Formats: sequence, structure tokens, C-alpha cells
Amino acid sequence: MTDTAAPIEGPAPEAESSAVRGRWAVVALLCVGSGGALGGMFAAVLAAGGWNWPKVAMLVCYLAGLPWVLLGFWNGMIGFLILRFARDPVGAVNPAVRRAGPNDPVVTRTALAVAVRHEDVDRTFLRIAVMLESLEATGWGAAFAVHILSDSSRPDVVAAEEEALERLKWRVSHPERVSYRRRPVNTGLKAGNIRDFARQACGAYDFMIVLDADSLMSGPAILRLVRVMQANPRLGILQSLIVGMPTDSAFARIFQFGMRQGMRVHTVGAAWWQGDSGPYWGHNAIIRLAPFVEHCRLPALPGGPPLGGDVLSHDQVEAALMRRAGYAVRVIPDEFGSWEENPPSLPEFVRRDLRWCQGNMQYARLLRRLDLRPMGRFQLLNAVLMYTGSPLWAATVVLGLLLLWMPAAHAGAPAPASLALALYAASGVAVFGTRLLGVADLLLRPAERRRYGGAGRVVAGWAVETLFSLLLGPLMMVSHTVFLGGLLFGRRIAWEAPRRDRHAVSAADAVRGLWPGMGFGAGIAGLLAWKAPWVLPWAIPSLAAYALAVPFASWTADVRLGRVLERTGLCAIPDDAVPEPELQRLGEGATALPCAAE
Repeated sequence: MTDTAAPIEGPAPEAESSAVRGRWAVVALLCVGSGGALGGMFAAVLAAGGWNWPKVAMLVCYLAGLPWVLLGFWNGMIGFLILRFARDPVGAVNPAVRRAGPNDPVVTRTALAVAVRHEDVDRTFLRIAVMLESLEATGWGAAFAVHILSDSSRPDVVAAEEEALERLKWRVSHPERVSYRRRPVNTGLKAGNIRDFARQACGAYDFMIVLDADSLMSGPAILRLVRVMQANPRLGILQSLIVGMPTDSAFARIFQFGMRQGMRVHTVGAAWWQGDSGPYWGHNAIIRLAPFVEHCRLPALPGGPPLGGDVLSHDQVEAALMRRAGYAVRVIPDEFGSWEENPPSLPEFVRRDLRWCQGNMQYARLLRRLDLRPMGRFQLLNAVLMYTGSPLWAATVVLGLLLLWMPAAHAGAPAPASLALALYAASGVAVFGTRLLGVADLLLRPAERRRYGGAGRVVAGWAVETLFSLLLGPLMMVSHTVFLGGLLFGRRIAWEAPRRDRHAVSAADAVRGLWPGMGFGAGIAGLLAWKAPWVLPWAIPSLAAYALAVPFASWTADVRLGRVLERTGLCAIPDDAVPEPELQRLGEGATALPCAAE
């Protein structure tokens, strides 16, 4: 197949790169300036009573942990300003979307590649059926085919997949547009599964839309991706903005309410300065097959797991390789029919995050082995910093406790309370500012505000989600720190399908997974009560997270709390009140299209 799109209009690649480099400089100056201000305030607090080695180490850890936090804040601030003042925010940060018309004919062939391994078969095939139905309704269904790529090895799951495939083919109008392939050995894990298919499909298809087992996309959303790709021959990967589906899980409901607000402004801001070196999150994205097959082969890392062997978090590496080959990688920072499921409980959330942590840590080794463009290298480094901040913050706390045993720490006057309070507030703004900006943007848009149930519910939802994040953050800090320490000694986590259904979390299960954080918090509380009780009020937000870890995990998984949130409309998303047709079909338990005989 060949691309029939016209050449890209607009600035030459060199001019675009020059503009993007200028934006890089702006963001770098903002991060350095704000980091210097926060670091200066922290240094001033530490300087009271004189300096010693724990204080110097605390300052170093604090400064080293700031970049990822500050970059997230400035992404949100830039995104907020663009959303508020740009006439066309999406086009302003992704000019590629302006070159495609909403009614352009589809002149290419696209494969929908659904990678599965030991997933809930009925739910996975239901989503596929709903997507097929939505595509057929657009009138362009003949330009697409679904390929279910199984890496399952359990006999019961394999049998269920084969049975579900037959049911699906019986009910769809065009069974020839559905295929199933199972690999007996999952070489390369998901990335290997996708690459094996891409090699076989290249030539038969122009594009591939990668979907996870929990992915759902509407037909119009899929067409939008295809049309933008057709109109931009230099576009290699186009990522959609993914939002959470409606859920009866309290944990997922609260989490995705906050994520949806923060993600919108964050992604707009990041797209502005990252330009054609944007993100790829591994699913709900469209890929140009020919350059993907030719240029995006993942290297094998020396040694064995957890940091050697197959590349686990393949997405950002593939994006960096695609950009190195001269193709753009961009995101459409707009909510337009692209969904996923979020973990329904704290233990599942931790497991998912630690899988990502293990995969991202491999990037540190890949940086030494791959010749990438500057932004590609930065994207991988940023993914590493996403997790290394946790042990740095934990070390800052431990070093602060060590000061209690050093007489020099008490010499001279203590730091002014006003300065300490200002540092506390500024750090809180840096951490929570992106979601606050997202909520502010939502409140300033009357039509969107009404879709969320009005200003009162939006503010109440923000308050609930803020409390939720205050309890979640310290627990994740300890989980990351303990896991990263274990990686050094060969500890790893299985790369298996997560549990996606709502389920109860017993107190015993919560303790089993969260005891390191609970022990860390108890140790801090005990030492402060013994040596520095006047510090306890400042530590309450973090200590509360450790003290309430078990009820937090159990209550947010309890169906009763989920029902309360549903009845009151707290942390609701627009799809709760007026679901899109695809979500409605999913909720009704539709299994597929009418069969051809009907």
C-alpha cells in the first residue's frame, strides 16, 4: 500500500526544529529558575544552626528530586495558558491535525492490533465487538481489520479465546475482517508480539493502531487518527489522549477524576515544547508501519532480568527510534473517544506502577547503547526520573531524622517559621499545581463545567481527590524506594495481565502489600515524638498516609464507597451522566454486530 497524501505544508523541518529548540530553552529556564528558588529556600531553612554533612546531603537529594516535579508543574502551567488563550489549542501544539479534514476519504488500510495475554476473554472480545460496530457505523469499516494477537499459554485461556473468536465471527457482518494469531512462546513480551505482527502486516496495511486488552476507541476517533496520518506523510506515530472509563470502583473513580484534569493541561503543555518528539504510551495510538518495521527494532540488553534481556517498557524507546529515523511523533491532546481502564484497587495500582518502574529503569542502560536525538534521550531520562525521585525524597526524610542525633543541628537560632511555611506551601504547589490548574480550566469553561455536574461537584471532587493523593503519594514513595532497592539485588515483578475487575481488599492483603510504608511511617512518628515533638504537626500529612494505609486500601476497594460516590456524583466524569455510544454498548453487555444473515 502507498500513501496518497499531499506533501506537508508549513515551515521547513529546520525552521520547526529551531522554534522547538527555543521552546526547550524557555522550559529549561523556568525549571532552573523555580528549582533555584525552591532550593534556595530549602538551603536557607537548613542553614539555621550551621551546616553539617547530613544537611548538605539533604540539600543535594532535594535538588536532585526536583526536576521531574517542576517539569510536570510547568507543563501544566503552559498547558493552562494555551487552553485559556489560544483559539485552537490542539492545533497550536499539534499543527498536524489542521492538515486533515473531518470528512477526508480514507484511502489507506489500517490494522487494529489487540495484544492479549491471559486477559479476561469475554471483556476483551466485547470491547473488540463494540469497536467493530462503531467503525461499521462510520461507513469506512472496509478500510480496517482487527487482529487479535495472543501470547496466552494457559490452556483454559487459549480455549476461551478460540471460542470467543468463533462467537465474534458468527455475529459480525464481515468475519474476514477479524483474525486471531497465537504465539506458542511470548518472545519479547508485548513488544515482540506487536513487532512480529508488524513485520507480517507491512505491505498489506499502511498503519497499525495498537490496542491493549482494556483499550476502547470509537469509530470516529479511529478515523481521526487515520486522517491525520494520511495528511502528514512524515508523521510516524500519533498518540491519542486516553481517559478512564466509567467505573464502580471508588479507587479508580477518584484516581481518574484527578488524572483527567491534570492530564489535559499537562499534555497540552508538553506537546507545545516537545514538538515532533512527543510521547507514545504503547496503546490507543496509530503507527506508520513501514518505518516502524525498518527503524524501531528494540535492542536486547545484556544480562538477564530484571534490567537485562527484553525491553519491557517499549513505547518511549520506539518513539525515540522513530524520531531518529526522521519521522515525527505527536499527540492529540484532546478528549475524543479513546478510553482505558484504571486499576480498581490500591494493590493493583501498586503492581502496575512497579511493572512500569522496572521497565523504565532499563532506559538508563539503553541511553548508553542507543544513538538518539536530544529529545529522544531526554524522554528516556525523564521516564527514569519519574521513579528515582522517590528514593531521593525518602533519603531527605531519613537524613532529616539523623539531624536529631547531631548536636550541631541545634546550634544557633532555628529557621524562621515564615520561611519554613513558605517552603512548605511552594513545594505543595509544585506537586499538586497541575491538577489544580486542570480544575481551574474546567471551572472557567461553562459548558464543560456543566458536563461534570456543575461547579459545586467539581470543587468537591477536587477536594476528595486531593485528600486521596495526599494518602497515596507517601505510600507510593516507599513502594518505589523499596522496589528500586530490590532491583539492585535481582528482584523483579511478573509482567502479567493485571486484575481489572472490582474486588475487595482485606486488611490482611493490605498489610501484606503496604507493610514497608507502614513501618517507615511508624518509625518516623516514634522518632519525632521522642526527639522533636514540635515537628509532628508538619509531618501529619505524610504520617496520616502511613497510619491509614490499611483502611485506605480497604475502603477505596469497598463497593459501598463506590456506590456513595455514584449517588452523590462525587468525582464524576461526563461519561457517567451521558456515556458515549461505545461506552453505552459496553455497559449494556453488547457482544457484537448483527450477524450477516440478519
